[in-house]
Amino acid sequence: MSAPAASAPVPSDAVRPLRVALLGCGVVGTEVARVLLDHPDDLAARTGAPLELVGVAVRDVTRPRAGVPAELLTDDAESLVDRADLVVELMGGIEPARSLILRAIANGAGVVTANKALLAEQGPLLFEAADAAGVDIAFEAAVAGAIPIVRPVRESLAGDHVTRVLGIVNGTTNYVLDEMATKGLDLDDVVRQAQELGYAEADPTADVDGFDAAAKAAILASLAFHTRVSLDQVAREGIRSVTADDVEWARRTGHVVKLLAIAERTAEGVSVRVHPALVPAEHPLAAVRGAFNAVFVEAAAAGPLMFYGQGAGGRPTASAVLGDLVSVARDRLTGGKGSYESAYASLPVLPADAAVTRYQVRLRVDDHTGVLAQVAGVLADHGVSIDTVRQTVAHPPAHVAEAVHGAGPETTAEPVADLVLTTHAAREASLAATVAALAGLEPVQRITSVLRVEGV
Repeated sequence: MSAPAASAPVPSDAVRPLRVALLGCGVVGTEVARVLLDHPDDLAARTGAPLELVGVAVRDVTRPRAGVPAELLTDDAESLVDRADLVVELMGGIEPARSLILRAIANGAGVVTANKALLAEQGPLLFEAADAAGVDIAFEAAVAGAIPIVRPVRESLAGDHVTRVLGIVNGTTNYVLDEMATKGLDLDDVVRQAQELGYAEADPTADVDGFDAAAKAAILASLAFHTRVSLDQVAREGIRSVTADDVEWARRTGHVVKLLAIAERTAEGVSVRVHPALVPAEHPLAAVRGAFNAVFVEAAAAGPLMFYGQGAGGRPTASAVLGDLVSVARDRLTGGKGSYESAYASLPVLPADAAVTRYQVRLRVDDHTGVLAQVAGVLADHGVSIDTVRQTVAHPPAHVAEAVHGAGPETTAEPVADLVLTTHAAREASLAATVAALAGLEPVQRITSVLRVEGV
C-alpha cells in the first residue's frame, strides 16, 4: 500500500475536527452543505481531519432548506463566525459579507468565498488582512464556477509571462447570444426564456449589462498581471444593443457574437474591458455553446491555453468551493498558507480609449460612385486602415419601391447599399473618432452597427 500524499495529513482519532461555518444557503450553499453532511469520510481523508459543519447562517431560519437540518440554521452570523476554524461565504453582495469575512480573518479562520463583486471592489483590503493574520482566503468559485482558472493563473503559470486573458465568463449572456444565433430570436425574447429556465435572475441587469463579467475580469487581470485592478477600472459594455441582425451579419462574415472579458498586458500597462465582440468562427471560443464558460489564456512560454466547463449552477460552483475548502483546511493543519496577493508589478491600468482592437462597422450609404472612396478617406484621416470591405445592395423602403415601380408619384430617391468595413487593429480612441466622423459624412444615412473584433 502506497504512503498517503504529504499534502494530505493522515486523519486520526486524535485530530480535532475543523469547524466549518457556512454563510448563505442558496443554490450553491445548499449543495456545499449537502456534501459536507453526506460525505464526511471522503473529505476527512482528503483533508487530514474531519470537517464539521457547525452552522449555516441564513436570513430566515423558519424556511426549510432541503437536506439541511433545521438545527444548523441560524440568523446570528457573527456568533457562528466566532466559533469556526473555516468560514465559507456564499452570501454575495458587499455587506454584511465584507464585515463577516474580516471578522473571520481577525479570529484566525481560513476563508473561502465565491463573492466576485466583493473581491473586485474590496479585494486588496481582504488580502492585506489575510496576509497580516497569516490565513488563507481562497476564491476559485468567484470567476468561472467549476472551471479551475484561479489556481492555474496564480500558481501553474507563476513562472511564465501571461500576456492576454480572453474569456466567456457569464453563462447567462452566452446562452442568450447562442440562442439568438441558432434560432434567430430577439434578445428580449431569449432573456425571458433564460429567466424561465433559471439561467437568468428576475432582474438580469448584472448579467446583461456586463457587471458580473466585469467583476470577474478585474479578478483575472489582477491575478494574471500581478497588479491591483478594481471594478471601476474595467471598461464595461453589455449586450442590450446586440440585435438579431447583428448576429446574422456575424454569421455571414464568418464570426460569432460573444460577450468577452478581456485583459491584456501591453508596453504601456494593463487594459481590462468587457464588451460584446465578433469572434472568428475558427477560434476555440466561438464553439462555446449554451450556458458554458471558457477562458483563453496566452502566455509567453506556455502559449495558448483554454479552460472550459460549466460556469454556473449549484453543483459545479459547489465543486470549486469544496476544492478550496479542502486546500484551506490542509494549510490550517500543516501551519502553511497557500494563497496570497501578488501585486508586485503595480502596472498602470489604462483608460478604455487606450485599448487596441479592431472594429466591424456596418453603414447604410447612398449607392453611387465615389462613396467608398469618401469612407476610406475618413478612415485614413484618423490613421485607421481597412482590412476588408463588403458591399451589398440594400432593399429600398416600401414607399420608395412602390414609387419606383409606378405605384406612386415619380421619385428621385437614390439607391442605397450596406457597407461592412472591418478595420485593422487601432487604438479605441481612433476607432471611436472614426465612427463619429463617418456618421457625419453626407452619403452615410446611418451607422447600423459597431462591434469589436477579437481573437484574431
